[in-house]
Amino acid sequence: MEKVILTKEGYEKLLQELQYLKTTKRMEAANALEKARAHGDLRENSEYDAAKDAKSHLEGRIASLEERLSRATVVDLKDIQSDKAYLGATIRVKNHTSGDTFQYTLVTQDEMNFEAGKISVVSPIGRGLLGKAVREIVEIKVPAGMIKLEILEITYGA
Repeated sequence: MEKVILTKEGYEKLLQELQYLKTTKRMEAANALEKARAHGDLRENSEYDAAKDAKSHLEGRIASLEERLSRATVVDLKDIQSDKAYLGATIRVKNHTSGDTFQYTLVTQDEMNFEAGKISVVSPIGRGLLGKAVREIVEIKVPAGMIKLEILEITYGA
């Protein structure tokens, strides 16, 4: 089985989601099933079928989170080289085509949030920036074509 690499923040986020699903959401799912069951004949009860499907989906997500957390390795960002772009790095880049500058933070897949500037190290841009240093220019194939980015700054920590 492959390891799941997470930052401490990412591990805590998944653990919180798991706790929420196992407590609050399980209770909600049980209540929905009970309510639907009270409507009578279960063979023709679409509300009951929908509640069963939702419960099944919930239990699948819980199992998936438990499995991922059991294989998780939490990385200490202090142990990562700070002169190159690795997990946890905040990178300021310049797009050579548009001249715009952007800032990205490299995170695991579980932590990605594009709106917040957090991109996964397995995304095309994340993969392209990984291991690169300041002043390096990288060409990255993205769905819209090729982009040319210059790394202006790499920082670690808040």
